[in-house]
Amino acid sequence: MGQPRAVGSAEAVSARLPLVLTALWAAAVGLELAYVLVLGPGPPPLGPLARTLQLALATFQLLNLLGNVGLFLRSDPSIRGVMLAGRGLGQGWAYCYQCQSQVPPRSGHCSACRICILRRDHHCRLLGRCVGFHNYRPFLCLLLHAAGVLLHVSVLLGPALSALLRAHTPLHTAALLLLPWLMLLTGRVSLAQFALAFVTDTCVAGALLCGAGLLFHGMLLLRGQTTWEWARGQHSYDLGLSHNLQAALGPRWVLVWLWPFLASPLPGDGITFQTTADVGLMAS
Repeated sequence: MGQPRAVGSAEAVSARLPLVLTALWAAAVGLELAYVLVLGPGPPPLGPLARTLQLALATFQLLNLLGNVGLFLRSDPSIRGVMLAGRGLGQGWAYCYQCQSQVPPRSGHCSACRICILRRDHHCRLLGRCVGFHNYRPFLCLLLHAAGVLLHVSVLLGPALSALLRAHTPLHTAALLLLPWLMLLTGRVSLAQFALAFVTDTCVAGALLCGAGLLFHGMLLLRGQTTWEWARGQHSYDLGLSHNLQAALGPRWVLVWLWPFLASPLPGDGITFQTTADVGLMAS
């Protein structure tokens, strides 16, 4: 009996490792940002009104970011606990030998999660969980607000970094931007200057990555596709802009981008989906 527990414990640790590493990376960037803002060459001085607006915007962004992370991790997109017995009779259903269960259309087995995912899109390596029917909305909002937070920090630190770069030669500037760790280890920059360059580099790269992901998944959202369906050129579930938005974000799809805890129940169950062929038959 001891061996199965050890195997299960190892699997649990392996599943949580990406999230732990991402949390450690975020904490490191956050601590370095605090160091830059408090002790290092932080942002230029602001007036009372500008400081209040900056604080309000940062609070709004962080609440949305953390709220969507929490919803994403709490929402289980898998078939775990879903009653599928006796329902695998429709077109598009398949049998998963790993899960030993009938699975509905648009579902797929994830080797990392070790289970089938309803309306599986892809496995998020940074958070260690699949993106599927029940957590697609917080994933999209997470991309939006993560890009916003990272861009906000980049703009906030931009003037200080620009002043630092202007004070050195082009070669020193390029080395500081591309190899900040090497510059720190060789004593070419102070700890505060390293932290400023490293945090700004990380935030700019992260904002570009999140922005590209948001654009890509925004395109899929408007087309009613998953990543798997896009890669294979399938458009069977594209029922028009309004239907596609409500199917993924719920009836209050405009407002869910602004607050993660807004009630906007999804119209489907992740098991059955209308297709363009169904709509054509109904119209005829």
